[in-house]
Amino acid sequence: MSIGSEFKEFAMKGNVVDLAVGVIIGASFGKIVSSFVGDVIMPPLGLLIGGVNFSDFAVTLGTDPKGAPVLLKYGAFLQAMFDFLVIAVVIFIAVRGINKLKKPPPPAPDAPPPRQEVLLEEIRDALLKR
Repeated sequence: MSIGSEFKEFAMKGNVVDLAVGVIIGASFGKIVSSFVGDVIMPPLGLLIGGVNFSDFAVTLGTDPKGAPVLLKYGAFLQAMFDFLVIAVVIFIAVRGINKLKKPPPPAPDAPPPRQEVLLEEIRDALLKR
């Protein structure tokens, strides 16, 4: 089997295609959540705290050779943490809802006892009747 045909067989499996669709949707969902957090949640939260913009939070570490300040932007990190929390909560709620929709599989019927056991029970019952 050539590498090309082997790759084609691998890529066309259902799980790989489903995974690719999931990654694309996840990336789009991540952008939506980032926009939601950065543009909808953080401004009112900053206003409530006292008119601060979280993305402006930074510590100056010094200057680079050209004289520009080198910043440690911990505000962007806080915003990324809020993004993560929102995504985690939404995924938790979605997975929880999906799990509730799934019905547990019906219990499998008990397997019949082995033939030897049935014969032994019949012999026992016959001896008890005597």
